Amino acid sequence: MKIKLGLLYGGKSAEHQVSLQTALAVIKALNKDKFEIHPIFITSNGGWVRGKQITDSVDNVSSLTLVSEENSIVPNTFANELFKSSQSADGNQDSLDVIFPLLHGTNGEDGTVQGLLELLNLPYVGNGVLASATGMDKVIMKQLFAQVGLKQVNYVGFTRNEWHKLKEEAYEQVEEQLGYPCFVKPANLGSSVGISKCNGRDSLKKAFDEAFTYDRKIIIEAAIVGREIEVGVLGNDEPEVSVAGEIVPKDDFYDYKAKYEDGNTALIIPADITTSEYEKIHEMAIKAFKAIDGTGLVRADFFLTEDSEVYINEVNTMPGFTPVSMFPLLWQHSGVTYPQLIEKLVQLAIERHEEKQQIKYTF
Repeated sequence: MKIKLGLLYGGKSAEHQVSLQTALAVIKALNKDKFEIHPIFITSNGGWVRGKQITDSVDNVSSLTLVSEENSIVPNTFANELFKSSQSADGNQDSLDVIFPLLHGTNGEDGTVQGLLELLNLPYVGNGVLASATGMDKVIMKQLFAQVGLKQVNYVGFTRNEWHKLKEEAYEQVEEQLGYPCFVKPANLGSSVGISKCNGRDSLKKAFDEAFTYDRKIIIEAAIVGREIEVGVLGNDEPEVSVAGEIVPKDDFYDYKAKYEDGNTALIIPADITTSEYEKIHEMAIKAFKAIDGTGLVRADFFLTEDSEVYINEVNTMPGFTPVSMFPLLWQHSGVTYPQLIEKLVQLAIERHEEKQQIKYTF
């Protein structure tokens, strides 16, 4: 029997359009002999819309933007309407087998949707509430990595309230502890949105203003001279690591425009690194995956210096997932095609859900 797969995409996030591109890529790659495809669209305003089962080819993201008036979901019928499969020929309507959250950034990758799916006791692809939340909040993530001894660059973090109260002190702390150049980022956002490289006080002030438009918390990291190396981690309790890839931005850093618009970046797979460097990265990637209690997938990002020192930068619990994104490319070079990767993730979701059903909630 076909697996009834619900694709959850869109989202009230700065990465809404990225999610649409991901959904389009996954739909094109899914084997319709193995899967029923059921779209669930979250508008940029946070509305949820259930679409009809996709049986034909989909060629552009505009067809994935559903109109809320057609089949909007109201709270009192939310669970019943949203996560049912399309009505079958015999009139029965069964629950979807697995949900695939193709959501990036706030309100999708940060544990919020994962919490909803946990409450509904539905199998879903990817990381759970804890891993998603800690993987999204860069400050909490780095604190957790420090606890397990993972080497990372110096950083400081501020909330908007802290900054408003003591702006000059915040700038001085950055200059004293990190110096220039440094990078200012929203703490809870991906896809390089809102990131600025700062070389002095004026650019630092502008960067704080920019980052705080996207989040109430920001992180400032010291710059490091090193290569950007990434690996993919795939699995549940016994995760595997892909070959390593290298990002070579043609500009100062790998920003949103370079990722999604002008392609002004070279992706080198496999990366030209030594066996010992790869082994160190492999070990740290597994350690980071387990530190956040990861499930399904993670992309782990590192800096590699000239003297072979490895620093973990971050993990991404829902990395870019189009066929030309780093995570799927890493696994393609590791012998796992894009369609196979999707099927593997769905299977991992089912396995993790079945394991959770063994938990006893009464005594």
